[in-house]
Amino acid sequence: MKNCELPPQSKVKAACYVFDKEERGYRTKTYNNRLILFFLLCLSFWVVKAQDVTSENKEDNYKAFTAGAHLKNMHIWHGFVVHPGAIFATNLEYNTRNKKFTFGFWGGASFTSVDVYNSDTDQYVSANYKEFSIYAVYRFSDKFFVEAVTHNNYTGVEERGDVLHYWSYDKTQGYNFVDLNFGYNITDNTLLYLATILAGRSGDYEVQSNGSLKDSWTQYLEIKSKVWEKNDYQLSLFAGGAWSFFTDKTFYTQGAGNVINVGAALSKNINIGAYKMPVEVTAMWNPEQEKTVLQLDITLF
Repeated sequence: MKNCELPPQSKVKAACYVFDKEERGYRTKTYNNRLILFFLLCLSFWVVKAQDVTSENKEDNYKAFTAGAHLKNMHIWHGFVVHPGAIFATNLEYNTRNKKFTFGFWGGASFTSVDVYNSDTDQYVSANYKEFSIYAVYRFSDKFFVEAVTHNNYTGVEERGDVLHYWSYDKTQGYNFVDLNFGYNITDNTLLYLATILAGRSGDYEVQSNGSLKDSWTQYLEIKSKVWEKNDYQLSLFAGGAWSFFTDKTFYTQGAGNVINVGAALSKNINIGAYKMPVEVTAMWNPEQEKTVLQLDITLF
């Protein structure tokens, strides 16, 4: 090695050292060889890891996140006609690997509108159906599950002159409420479903003689059973009723508890090339409201 002093004009006293050409060339080659070896080892590890991942992907079809879309000629729910015209509905959800827990969002928007009354202008105005709901499900077994849903149907809120507060659960605002639901499969083909609306939200209360509001905590019980199946066709029958242990009025009825949801649902797959599109037609009758409708539900994906 050779001693290399700083330029004379520099006030810093130091010495620097450089390798002669032969030694520097040897070390450069050594470093290059080590870098190449390190790179090859990394590349080998990456190739092996990629093969492992590919192998795992072939064997493991688990998808944590899924999405779906439906096209419907109308939207019905628990004996209600939520919207009488065509809607597009979507959902986005997360599922654990063991499929016991699900957390998701469900939303809908209509192609048609309904008339709502605006008290400020004293006129009826058009409003499209809009909903964004959140749900969570936990399955204790193949037979029993518990579900919580916050329903957020804010159709016509702003059109009628109100201020939209998405996270408001005031009793009288009329568009947000939570229900707690339990499902039990009595047999492989029969489901018993109980839903309870919590704390009088969205009008689930009865006005007392002194003007106070008494929560109904409305119960909705439905039984649905598959009664026929052939090829791709499946026919199910269902019946549901509502009541309250605390008030005469319920969320679903104007008077005492009543049967509110009776009908049949026929489902099949429409084959479009290699793609199978599930389709369901539901005939629903609400005896209390004397209302009968036919809903078409097409699952796009």
